[in-house]
Amino acid sequence: MPYEHPASNSAVLEKIVRLQDGVPARVLDLFSGCGGLTAGFVKAGFVSLGGVEADPHAAATYARNFHPGENEEHFAKARDIRTVEVGELLQVHRSEITSKVDVVIGGPPCPSFTRVGRAKLREIMDHPDAFRLDERTTLYLNAIKIIEQTKPLAVLLENVPDVLNQGGRSVGDEMAEQLAGLGYSVSYALLNAANYGVPQTRDRFFLMAYASELGIRPRFPDPTHWLEIPRGYTSSRRVALKLLGDLDNHPYYLPPREPTSNLKPAVTTLQAIGDLPKITKMLPRGTRRLDLPTLTPAPNSSNDFLEIVRRWKGFENTGSVPDHVTRSLGERDTRLFARMGAGDQYPQAHALAVELWKQSGACPDQLRMYVPPYDPTKFPNKWRKLASDAPARTLMAHLGKDTYSHIHYDSKQARTISIREAARLQSFPDGFRFCGTMNPAFRQIGNAVAPLLSFSLATSIRAAIDLALDGIDSNTLAAS
Repeated sequence: MPYEHPASNSAVLEKIVRLQDGVPARVLDLFSGCGGLTAGFVKAGFVSLGGVEADPHAAATYARNFHPGENEEHFAKARDIRTVEVGELLQVHRSEITSKVDVVIGGPPCPSFTRVGRAKLREIMDHPDAFRLDERTTLYLNAIKIIEQTKPLAVLLENVPDVLNQGGRSVGDEMAEQLAGLGYSVSYALLNAANYGVPQTRDRFFLMAYASELGIRPRFPDPTHWLEIPRGYTSSRRVALKLLGDLDNHPYYLPPREPTSNLKPAVTTLQAIGDLPKITKMLPRGTRRLDLPTLTPAPNSSNDFLEIVRRWKGFENTGSVPDHVTRSLGERDTRLFARMGAGDQYPQAHALAVELWKQSGACPDQLRMYVPPYDPTKFPNKWRKLASDAPARTLMAHLGKDTYSHIHYDSKQARTISIREAARLQSFPDGFRFCGTMNPAFRQIGNAVAPLLSFSLATSIRAAIDLALDGIDSNTLAAS
């Protein structure tokens, strides 16, 4: 039975007609961060209209990469989504807003959704339900208001898996219901970045929605890479999905096809960063940032991932990369880094440190010269040495303060990863530049959506819209 188009508003019709004429779709990024989502959409052929981002460093990075030139200062302005004037951002009259935006994307802040974040909020606010009181929990409603105002043809929202189980509440379902109420067809799923060519096991919630005038139900792209997801990720996913009940009959949950072992193997850490020059001289302590280029000769043997990040249109590697730097460390920690095994975490490092102290014959008051002060039973994930033959574990927003969570696999270098290595593990292209000092740069990378995963999603959205437009008679739609 053919799809019957509902009554269409003029703004949606105008967008359909314009895109049928071959004009590239335009995308507005809410909670844009430094632009991981936008990077994937621009690579897929979309045009950036700008981002709404409250963090000044991230907003500056977004503008620097997607809106360089005489108008860069306008797009670099930090904006609060609760008070933003969309017309001012888009530089159009308020009456033109609905015809300007074709796609809205974004990732609302997630600290109050994650279990770790909820625990920190309880401690800070001294309240058992502090995460429910955190106003960031409802910031997505501001995004919904902008979606209602701009009437895009498609929407893509991202968050942590625990958005589906925030202490017994599914904010993901609330988002879906809000959009369904605005006339959108909605689906969501949990996707792991490693299954889409990103050298990182990063599990995230994605919600996709299309205007009902297009007549399609959102479907997520099939995985391209195979990885047996570590047990910790699968158990976290089970907790996130616990509230949904019968997954086969859920109104919004629609995961992609399961990855199988006949796909390409997941991109490893070695494949992602092994071509970057060794770092043997660290930045002096107290140095905030050294944004100098590092020569990157073409690798002796390349791979698909390096071809992508080195040759990404508009962000090419021109023979060097910025930000391939890291901080100096104390003798105690470099000694441990050199001796830790692949995948070792803080408990193993602590046990190794105690053994080295005993072997040294040092007196008890010299213990701290060998043994870090953290309790190994309370901070098991504080340190981790990367395995060269596997993707990295999830890069977090606090990477700038806790770079020991990603210790370089090369024992001879005995160091944490550089800003550029973190960017590679998140699949940012080599020509992408980050504003701010080291901590803000790491934070922007940890907060971002992996651009390669975004590219897969954007390509899927573009194909779905193109297919829908081919089957729509705009004259018939206008008369309906």
